[in-house]
Amino acid sequence: MDVLTVLPSAFGYVILTYLYSWIMLGYLAVKVGSARKKYNVKYPTMYSDKENVFNCIQRAHQNTLEVYPQWLVFQTIAALVYPLSASVLGAIWVTSRFSYAWGYYTGDPAKRMNGAYGYIGYFGVILLSISIALQLLGLF
Repeated sequence: MDVLTVLPSAFGYVILTYLYSWIMLGYLAVKVGSARKKYNVKYPTMYSDKENVFNCIQRAHQNTLEVYPQWLVFQTIAALVYPLSASVLGAIWVTSRFSYAWGYYTGDPAKRMNGAYGYIGYFGVILLSISIALQLLGLF
């Protein structure tokens, strides 16, 4: 069975969304690496006792990594049935992680909430996944 005949053609958008998320993760990682040099925080130290801005840069990346596996699961489930909707919701979530990080990079943790609109994308794919589960169970 050829995967190209099994997946909906719009799944290509989903793959592009995954690639976009990979770019976002790479960007956040590079920012942490640069901040390590700038603020002289050596490996394996995760956080600085002296440099709050470094800690904010590190947390932006770490928090994204903490939620990323769950997002991938729900993004994939949603995309198997609703590829275009999942791609739009995924692009919203990924874009929000840039806004979240840029707010955090100011050194004022409250500004991370600039990325709060990402909950639209995150909870959107969760709701689509729940809908799919209920459909599969014949309850919806």
